Amino acid sequence: MILPDLHLPPPSPGLPPAAAAGASPVMLRLQQSDIFHDYRQAFETITGLPLVLRSTGSFRTPLQGSALVNPFCSLMLQANKTCAACLVLQQRLEEAAKLGPKSLQCYTGLTESAVPVRVGNTVIGYLQTGQVLLHAPTAKKFDRVARALGLESAGPARHARESAYLRTRSIAPAHYGAILRLLVIFAEHLATVSNLLQLRARPTESAVITKGRRFIAEHHHEILSLGDVARALNMSATYFCKVFKQSTGFCFTDYLSRARIESAKHSLLDAHMRVSEAAYAAGFQSLSQFNRVFRRVAGESPSSYRSRLHGPGIRPGKLG
Repeated sequence: MILPDLHLPPPSPGLPPAAAAGASPVMLRLQQSDIFHDYRQAFETITGLPLVLRSTGSFRTPLQGSALVNPFCSLMLQANKTCAACLVLQQRLEEAAKLGPKSLQCYTGLTESAVPVRVGNTVIGYLQTGQVLLHAPTAKKFDRVARALGLESAGPARHARESAYLRTRSIAPAHYGAILRLLVIFAEHLATVSNLLQLRARPTESAVITKGRRFIAEHHHEILSLGDVARALNMSATYFCKVFKQSTGFCFTDYLSRARIESAKHSLLDAHMRVSEAAYAAGFQSLSQFNRVFRRVAGESPSSYRSRLHGPGIRPGKLG
């Protein structure tokens, strides 16, 4: 199995603590990957909206890290009351988006949206955008916002907030819905990248673990045991099991299953490959085990994955 070059640098030592808190190693590397930064640059250039990839439970201020944070929102965050309200909205949005893309409006009428990124059935983070109005901003609408916030009828603070509010980006609901659909598609791609990331060597890991990963990649299609890999590395099975899990985060059996799943997914790129053929070619000895592990790792059945790739009309095995 050959893993594609995803141009994923090691975690930056200068990563802000807020970004690192609670984030999984896979999420941290995704946040710093070329694939995310290239997509974000294109997305922000085309839409004019901010985009961030935030880990679950990060409790960061809205869209922190993007250069396109709404100036009105930035002004509002300077007050403790409104900052707290924004953080509460982030918690509500994260909870609401666990099952799929979700949009919520803050107390000023701005819309924020989150799209979950999953590894298997586990949500590891969210693509987040928004700070946008789904209607044109007007002075009359700002008056209602100002009254709700208790702003004075005149003064520099009110003038600055009103000016920023009136410059807020507005997008028609149908257009905004199409933008979110682009994020849903990208989230699915990030999920695939996330699975591959867990099989890639880390820049800081020991040479023996990297060698172990390589041995598994070359022999995963065979009947392979922990002892087989340990002997190839001239290590005891007990010690290899310990250091391998410490380095990769997975026990040997789980890691081997994931390597086999990625191999099977690669085989299923062939529209005429049967699911059973892909399973056995990847090293699984049981189709029921393959189906169970595939669903756990990929979040869907092998048949659903294959249909999503090629459509339901392909009939595998008809070419002899």
